[in-house]
Amino acid sequence: MERLLRIGLTRFIRSGNLRVSIADGKPLEFGDGTGTPVAVRFVSRRALLRLFLNPELRLGEAYMKGDFVLDAGTLADLLALLMSQTPHDSVPYFARPQALVRYGRRRIDQFNHRRRARRNVAHHYDLDGRLYSLFLDADRQYSCAYFERPGQSLDDAQLAKKRHLAAKLVVKNGQRVLDIGSGWGGLALYLADYLGARVTGVTLSDEQLKLARGRAAERQLAGRVDFRLQDYRDVTERFDRIVSVGMFEHVGVGHYRTFFNKCAQLLSDDGVMVLHSIGRSEGPNATNPWIEKYIFPGGYIPALSEVLPAIERAGLIVADIEILRLHYAETLKAWRERFLAHAEEARRLYDDRFVRMWEFYLVASEMAFRHQGLMVFQIQLAKRIDAVPVTRDYIAREEERLRRLERGSPLPLRMTGE
Repeated sequence: MERLLRIGLTRFIRSGNLRVSIADGKPLEFGDGTGTPVAVRFVSRRALLRLFLNPELRLGEAYMKGDFVLDAGTLADLLALLMSQTPHDSVPYFARPQALVRYGRRRIDQFNHRRRARRNVAHHYDLDGRLYSLFLDADRQYSCAYFERPGQSLDDAQLAKKRHLAAKLVVKNGQRVLDIGSGWGGLALYLADYLGARVTGVTLSDEQLKLARGRAAERQLAGRVDFRLQDYRDVTERFDRIVSVGMFEHVGVGHYRTFFNKCAQLLSDDGVMVLHSIGRSEGPNATNPWIEKYIFPGGYIPALSEVLPAIERAGLIVADIEILRLHYAETLKAWRERFLAHAEEARRLYDDRFVRMWEFYLVASEMAFRHQGLMVFQIQLAKRIDAVPVTRDYIAREEERLRRLERGSPLPLRMTGE
């Protein structure tokens, strides 16, 4: 087993400082000795063999089960070392067979018809609501924040994200806005509070719906914000503006034409849409098997080359594209630190295996943004070429206007009942 380990990892680990041992065996060293020392000890030979047979799935499972122990360094140190070894458009040679199979199956795995889409959402978003309060900001924004400056707090960066999106939507008082994947309602409430919009938010999560409706009632916005348990494919009204944040990753690559055709149908002739989604910079690929199994079943992070053709075929005009590179890495780092600070509370809600699973999810996601070519794109769409101003300075002007409104607002950032 030691010989197999040495052959496999010597070819893969070219930089860093990694020491690996099996039970009480002699440690093997890999890398060039640079960086933070990381020492991993596997509790059995069987655990290590399972990892070699399917590393992208089994590494996360091994951590969840406690099949390996970190004697030096943290999980973040380990995953940073591993995920920075290869170009972000490739996988280790010993993982390529499984990667090819996953790519061939991806349309089947992402066939998200209505019932399956609802089930996939419930798997992740209908967990105990107290879990999300342990690591998200006060407004419970579960998507990439917008860090305007180094050291900005998570709450301020999430508020900046809502402000940035609102500025791109160019919302006028009284206009109808559709929020596809409205979550716990923070963006919809912001658009109603500060821009006087009439917002319809659709979600497939029962837990998110209840909380969002409660927040709207507390802020006396129930007349202007309508939250529904509804699939976007079943919406029938027309809207002046459409926004979707962090939902497109759940659509599935085989449903992109359906998504954009529906948006084009719902959007008024002079309307504007903004799509905010995680994306991959290296081109089409497949979902990591551990993420697919334990975190986001049916999910997929698209490449722009997969998204733009569907937009074109729907007859929509791309008015603006912005790429947010390390913003999500910093968001996930903040979530990770907050979650680990409240790990005991999470353990009381679930168990130690769940805490390990959630830590692995947050750390692996962060390192994918730092080392494996993930980013966030914001695409502004319209039906008319003159629907938005011809230069981008209007975004900064509108953000400054919204900042002034926020400073004069008595509304606190809080969840319902707090």
